Amino acid sequence: MKRIWSGIVAVLLASTPVLAQEPYQQPVEAQEPYQEPVAVAASSGWYLRGDAGFSQKNLRGAHYFQGSNSNLQDFDSAEVDNSYLLGVGVGYQINQYLRTDVTLDYLGESDFHGSTSGSCGVAVSCVSTDVSSMSAWSLMANAYVDFWSYGSFTAYAGGGLGGTKVNWRNLRNTSCDTSDPTNCDPTVEHDGEDPWRFTYALMLGASVDLTCALKADVGYRYRRVEGGDMFGFASNGGPGYDKGFHLHEGRAGLRYAFGENCDPVYDPPVEPVVYK
Repeated sequence: MKRIWSGIVAVLLASTPVLAQEPYQQPVEAQEPYQEPVAVAASSGWYLRGDAGFSQKNLRGAHYFQGSNSNLQDFDSAEVDNSYLLGVGVGYQINQYLRTDVTLDYLGESDFHGSTSGSCGVAVSCVSTDVSSMSAWSLMANAYVDFWSYGSFTAYAGGGLGGTKVNWRNLRNTSCDTSDPTNCDPTVEHDGEDPWRFTYALMLGASVDLTCALKADVGYRYRRVEGGDMFGFASNGGPGYDKGFHLHEGRAGLRYAFGENCDPVYDPPVEPVVYK
Protein backbone atom coordinates (compact mmCIF):
# COMPACT_ATOMS: atom_id res chain seq x y z
CA MET A 1 0.00 0.00 0.00
CA LYS A 2 2.78 2.39 0.90
CA ARG A 3 4.41 1.69 -2.43
CA ILE A 4 1.16 2.55 -4.23
CA TRP A 5 0.90 6.02 -2.48
CA SER A 6 4.56 6.73 -3.21
CA GLY A 7 3.98 6.05 -6.90
CA ILE A 8 0.94 8.39 -7.02
CA VAL A 9 2.90 11.26 -5.40
CA ALA A 10 5.78 10.78 -7.85
CA VAL A 11 3.38 10.89 -10.83
CA LEU A 12 1.73 14.12 -9.54
CA LEU A 13 5.08 15.86 -9.02
CA ALA A 14 6.28 14.88 -12.46
CA SER A 15 3.12 16.30 -14.11
CA THR A 16 3.23 19.75 -12.28
CA PRO A 17 4.71 22.54 -14.55
CA VAL A 18 7.78 24.37 -13.26
CA LEU A 19 7.63 28.24 -13.56
CA ALA A 20 10.74 29.72 -15.12
CA GLN A 21 12.39 32.39 -12.96
CA GLU A 22 13.10 35.68 -14.73
CA PRO A 23 16.56 37.16 -14.23
CA TYR A 24 16.62 40.22 -11.85
CA GLN A 25 16.79 43.67 -13.53
CA GLN A 26 17.28 47.04 -11.81
CA PRO A 27 14.39 49.52 -12.52
CA VAL A 28 15.06 52.06 -15.28
CA GLU A 29 14.27 55.68 -14.47
CA ALA A 30 12.04 57.61 -16.90
CA GLN A 31 14.07 59.59 -19.43
CA GLU A 32 13.00 63.19 -20.13
CA PRO A 33 12.88 64.28 -23.77
CA TYR A 34 16.02 66.04 -24.95
CA GLN A 35 15.76 69.81 -25.35
CA GLU A 36 17.79 71.95 -27.72
CA PRO A 37 20.12 74.38 -25.93
CA VAL A 38 18.97 78.00 -25.86
CA ALA A 39 21.32 80.80 -26.98
CA VAL A 40 21.79 83.61 -24.43
CA ALA A 41 23.60 86.82 -25.43
CA ALA A 42 26.11 88.17 -22.92
CA SER A 43 25.91 91.90 -22.10
CA SER A 44 27.78 94.40 -19.92
CA GLY A 45 24.54 96.30 -19.21
CA TRP A 46 25.88 99.68 -20.38
CA TYR A 47 24.41 101.42 -23.41
CA LEU A 48 24.71 104.63 -25.42
CA ARG A 49 21.76 106.48 -26.88
CA GLY A 50 21.11 109.20 -29.44
CA ASP A 51 17.79 110.96 -30.12
CA ALA A 52 16.26 113.54 -32.42
CA GLY A 53 12.79 114.97 -32.39
CA PHE A 54 10.30 117.81 -32.25
CA SER A 55 9.58 120.03 -29.22
CA GLN A 56 6.30 121.90 -28.81
CA LYS A 57 7.09 124.76 -26.40
CA ASN A 58 4.19 126.19 -24.44
CA LEU A 59 5.34 129.28 -22.55
CA ARG A 60 3.27 129.64 -19.38
CA GLY A 61 3.49 133.44 -19.56
CA ALA A 62 5.91 136.26 -18.77
CA HIS A 63 5.96 139.36 -16.58
CA TYR A 64 8.17 142.40 -16.09
CA PHE A 65 8.70 145.45 -13.91
CA GLN A 66 7.39 148.69 -15.43
CA GLY A 67 9.87 151.35 -14.34
CA SER A 68 7.46 154.28 -13.86
CA ASN A 69 5.52 152.60 -11.04
CA SER A 70 7.71 149.59 -10.19
CA ASN A 71 4.73 147.26 -10.54
CA LEU A 72 5.08 143.71 -11.75
CA GLN A 73 2.94 143.38 -14.85
CA ASP A 74 2.12 140.50 -17.16
CA PHE A 75 2.76 140.56 -20.87
CA ASP A 76 -0.53 140.84 -22.74
CA SER A 77 0.70 138.07 -25.01
CA ALA A 78 3.80 135.88 -24.88
CA GLU A 79 4.50 132.98 -27.23
CA VAL A 80 7.50 130.88 -28.20
CA ASP A 81 7.78 128.96 -31.46
CA ASN A 82 8.32 125.21 -31.59
CA SER A 83 11.73 123.75 -32.46
CA TYR A 84 13.76 120.62 -33.05
CA LEU A 85 15.75 118.77 -30.38
CA LEU A 86 18.90 116.62 -30.35
CA GLY A 87 20.00 114.41 -27.49
CA VAL A 88 22.71 112.00 -26.34
CA GLY A 89 23.01 109.85 -23.25
CA VAL A 90 24.61 106.93 -21.45
CA GLY A 91 22.66 104.35 -19.47
CA TYR A 92 22.72 101.02 -17.65
CA GLN A 93 20.29 98.09 -17.93
CA ILE A 94 19.95 96.98 -14.29
CA ASN A 95 17.79 93.94 -15.02
CA GLN A 96 15.11 92.75 -17.43
CA TYR A 97 12.66 95.40 -16.28
CA LEU A 98 14.62 98.38 -14.92
CA ARG A 99 17.17 100.71 -16.53
CA THR A 100 18.53 104.19 -15.94
CA ASP A 101 20.36 106.79 -18.00
CA VAL A 102 21.68 110.34 -18.01
CA THR A 103 20.75 112.45 -21.04
CA LEU A 104 21.83 115.82 -22.42
CA ASP A 105 19.40 117.48 -24.85
CA TYR A 106 19.73 120.59 -26.96
CA LEU A 107 16.49 122.40 -27.79
CA GLY A 108 16.93 124.45 -30.93
CA GLU A 109 16.41 128.20 -31.21
CA SER A 110 12.81 129.45 -31.03
CA ASP A 111 11.50 132.95 -31.71
CA PHE A 112 9.65 134.81 -28.95
CA HIS A 113 6.80 137.23 -29.72
CA GLY A 114 5.19 139.34 -27.01
CA SER A 115 3.33 142.59 -26.42
CA THR A 116 2.45 144.93 -23.57
CA SER A 117 0.16 147.96 -23.24
CA GLY A 118 0.36 151.23 -21.32
CA SER A 119 1.79 154.70 -21.69
CA CYS A 120 5.00 155.42 -23.57
CA GLY A 121 7.09 158.42 -24.57
CA VAL A 122 4.99 159.45 -27.58
CA ALA A 123 1.47 158.82 -26.27
CA VAL A 124 -0.63 157.93 -23.25
CA SER A 125 -1.98 154.77 -24.83
CA CYS A 126 0.67 152.57 -26.45
CA VAL A 127 1.22 148.95 -27.44
CA SER A 128 4.68 147.43 -27.51
CA THR A 129 6.11 144.79 -29.81
CA ASP A 130 8.66 142.61 -28.01
CA VAL A 131 10.82 140.14 -29.93
CA SER A 132 13.59 137.81 -28.83
CA SER A 133 14.58 134.17 -29.15
CA MET A 134 15.69 131.35 -26.87
CA SER A 135 17.35 127.96 -26.90
CA ALA A 136 18.07 125.53 -24.07
CA TRP A 137 20.30 122.73 -22.78
CA SER A 138 18.64 120.14 -20.55
CA LEU A 139 20.54 117.65 -18.36
CA MET A 140 18.39 114.87 -16.88
CA ALA A 141 18.79 111.72 -14.77
CA ASN A 142 16.10 109.22 -15.81
CA ALA A 143 14.72 105.83 -14.77
CA TYR A 144 12.55 103.53 -16.90
CA VAL A 145 10.42 100.42 -16.36
CA ASP A 146 10.23 98.05 -19.34
CA PHE A 147 6.77 96.83 -18.34
CA TRP A 148 5.73 94.74 -21.35
CA SER A 149 7.59 92.73 -24.00
CA TYR A 150 6.51 90.64 -26.95
CA GLY A 151 9.18 89.19 -29.20
CA SER A 152 11.55 91.99 -30.15
CA PHE A 153 9.07 94.69 -29.03
CA THR A 154 9.26 96.35 -25.57
CA ALA A 155 7.01 99.06 -24.08
CA TYR A 156 8.31 101.32 -21.30
CA ALA A 157 7.40 104.22 -19.01
CA GLY A 158 9.74 106.47 -17.06
CA GLY A 159 10.47 109.70 -15.25
CA GLY A 160 13.39 112.07 -14.84
CA LEU A 161 14.77 114.94 -12.74
CA GLY A 162 17.36 117.53 -13.66
CA GLY A 163 17.97 121.07 -14.83
CA THR A 164 17.52 123.15 -17.97
CA LYS A 165 19.71 126.13 -18.93
CA VAL A 166 17.42 128.51 -20.81
CA ASN A 167 19.40 130.92 -23.02
CA TRP A 168 17.38 134.06 -23.74
CA ARG A 169 18.77 136.34 -26.44
CA ASN A 170 18.45 140.15 -26.14
CA LEU A 171 14.87 141.43 -26.07
CA ARG A 172 13.99 144.29 -28.45
CA ASN A 173 11.07 146.43 -27.34
CA THR A 174 9.30 149.01 -29.53
CA SER A 175 6.28 150.97 -28.18
CA CYS A 176 3.90 152.75 -30.59
CA ASP A 177 0.83 154.96 -30.29
CA THR A 178 -2.33 152.85 -30.52
CA SER A 179 -4.03 155.54 -32.64
CA ASP A 180 -1.03 155.94 -34.96
CA PRO A 181 1.17 152.81 -35.28
CA THR A 182 3.82 154.84 -37.12
CA ASN A 183 4.34 157.10 -34.06
CA CYS A 184 6.77 155.01 -31.98
CA ASP A 185 9.40 155.32 -29.29
CA PRO A 186 12.97 154.35 -30.21
CA THR A 187 13.56 150.60 -29.90
CA VAL A 188 15.03 149.60 -26.55
CA GLU A 189 17.23 146.49 -26.21
CA HIS A 190 17.35 144.48 -22.98
CA ASP A 191 20.15 142.00 -22.26
CA GLY A 192 18.98 138.39 -22.25
CA GLU A 193 19.45 136.06 -19.26
CA ASP A 194 20.54 132.41 -19.17
CA PRO A 195 19.62 130.81 -15.82
CA TRP A 196 19.45 127.12 -14.90
CA ARG A 197 15.92 125.92 -14.03
CA PHE A 198 14.67 122.86 -12.13
CA THR A 199 13.07 120.40 -14.56
CA TYR A 200 11.18 117.12 -14.32
CA ALA A 201 10.00 114.81 -17.08
CA LEU A 202 7.62 111.90 -17.76
CA MET A 203 8.18 109.45 -20.63
CA LEU A 204 6.23 106.77 -22.49
CA GLY A 205 7.46 104.82 -25.49
CA ALA A 206 8.53 101.59 -27.09
CA SER A 207 11.65 100.00 -28.53
CA VAL A 208 12.28 97.26 -31.06
CA ASP A 209 15.39 95.08 -31.40
CA LEU A 210 17.19 95.70 -34.68
CA THR A 211 20.14 93.45 -33.74
CA CYS A 212 21.26 91.86 -30.48
CA ALA A 213 23.07 95.12 -29.59
CA LEU A 214 20.99 97.82 -31.30
CA LYS A 215 17.47 99.01 -30.49
CA ALA A 216 15.27 101.60 -32.20
CA ASP A 217 13.38 103.77 -29.72
CA VAL A 218 10.27 105.92 -30.33
CA GLY A 219 8.59 107.83 -27.53
CA TYR A 220 6.86 110.84 -26.04
CA ARG A 221 8.38 113.04 -23.31
CA TYR A 222 6.63 115.69 -21.26
CA ARG A 223 9.10 118.13 -19.71
CA ARG A 224 8.19 120.83 -17.17
CA VAL A 225 10.72 123.68 -16.89
CA GLU A 226 10.34 126.09 -14.00
CA GLY A 227 10.28 129.88 -14.47
CA GLY A 228 13.26 132.25 -14.18
CA ASP A 229 15.04 135.36 -15.38
CA MET A 230 14.30 136.42 -18.95
CA PHE A 231 15.83 139.88 -19.59
CA GLY A 232 17.45 142.74 -17.69
CA PHE A 233 16.70 146.42 -16.96
CA ALA A 234 17.05 149.09 -19.67
CA SER A 235 15.58 152.60 -20.21
CA ASN A 236 13.28 152.50 -17.20
CA GLY A 237 11.88 149.05 -18.02
CA GLY A 238 12.56 145.55 -16.74
CA PRO A 239 13.81 143.22 -15.56
CA GLY A 240 11.56 140.51 -16.96
CA TYR A 241 10.81 136.91 -16.00
CA ASP A 242 9.18 134.01 -17.78
CA LYS A 243 6.85 131.67 -15.89
CA GLY A 244 8.34 128.48 -17.28
CA PHE A 245 7.52 126.02 -20.04
CA HIS A 246 5.47 122.95 -20.78
CA LEU A 247 7.41 120.96 -23.40
CA HIS A 248 5.71 118.18 -25.38
CA GLU A 249 8.30 116.19 -27.30
CA GLY A 250 8.12 113.47 -29.91
CA ARG A 251 11.42 111.59 -30.02
CA ALA A 252 13.04 108.86 -32.10
CA GLY A 253 16.49 107.41 -31.64
CA LEU A 254 18.82 104.45 -31.25
CA ARG A 255 20.21 102.63 -28.20
CA TYR A 256 23.44 100.68 -28.59
CA ALA A 257 24.53 98.22 -25.88
CA PHE A 258 28.32 98.30 -25.93
CA GLY A 259 30.17 95.30 -24.55
CA GLU A 260 27.42 93.16 -26.09
CA ASN A 261 28.60 89.73 -27.23
CA CYS A 262 26.52 88.90 -30.26
CA ASP A 263 27.97 85.37 -30.51
CA PRO A 264 25.48 83.09 -28.73
CA VAL A 265 26.62 81.56 -25.46
CA TYR A 266 25.12 78.06 -25.20
CA ASP A 267 24.17 76.61 -21.87
CA PRO A 268 22.95 73.10 -22.75
CA PRO A 269 20.75 71.29 -20.23
CA VAL A 270 22.24 68.33 -18.33
CA GLU A 271 20.98 65.07 -19.76
CA PRO A 272 19.41 62.75 -17.17
CA VAL A 273 21.44 59.75 -16.05
CA VAL A 274 19.91 56.39 -17.04
CA TYR A 275 20.44 53.42 -14.76
CA LYS A 276 20.25 49.90 -16.17
